[in-house]
Amino acid sequence: MKPIINVDELELGPHQHGESFQASGAQVSSLIGGSKLGYGVTVVPPGKRAWPFHNHHANEEMFFVLSGCGKLRFGPDEYDIRAGDFIAAPAGGKSTAHQIINTSEAELRYISVSTMLRPEIVEYSDSNKFSASAIQPGSNAGFRQLGMVAPAVDYWHGEN
Repeated sequence: MKPIINVDELELGPHQHGESFQASGAQVSSLIGGSKLGYGVTVVPPGKRAWPFHNHHANEEMFFVLSGCGKLRFGPDEYDIRAGDFIAAPAGGKSTAHQIINTSEAELRYISVSTMLRPEIVEYSDSNKFSASAIQPGSNAGFRQLGMVAPAVDYWHGEN
């Protein structure tokens, strides 16, 4: 495996959901032998966002805007972003929730870098969902659950 790839060699795979979510991207780390950091390139068309507003409890993310501009939702705040900006999204609670939105008329292109720690809990506060995962990157074995946040139950709930 060659430890280098040029951005013009990447095959960007598209994804889309509903009216708000559309992007194309490539996960780069596995293509060049990376294992402890996940990194990739994401391209977001005008007026769209790649991912839901979310926060990680284990993993830290960093984004670098290559081209375009838009907005960063971060906790309760919003910030204008543009080419050349570094963005930190540390692990934490809802105060570190983040989402990048293309508010311009041109494509928004950025690099993302993430630690790849497991287990991981991700909260999606706009939709009241969570994801819990103990699946190691590059594997299909392990535990993953996507669900709705619901009232807590007692430790012995359902046990006889």
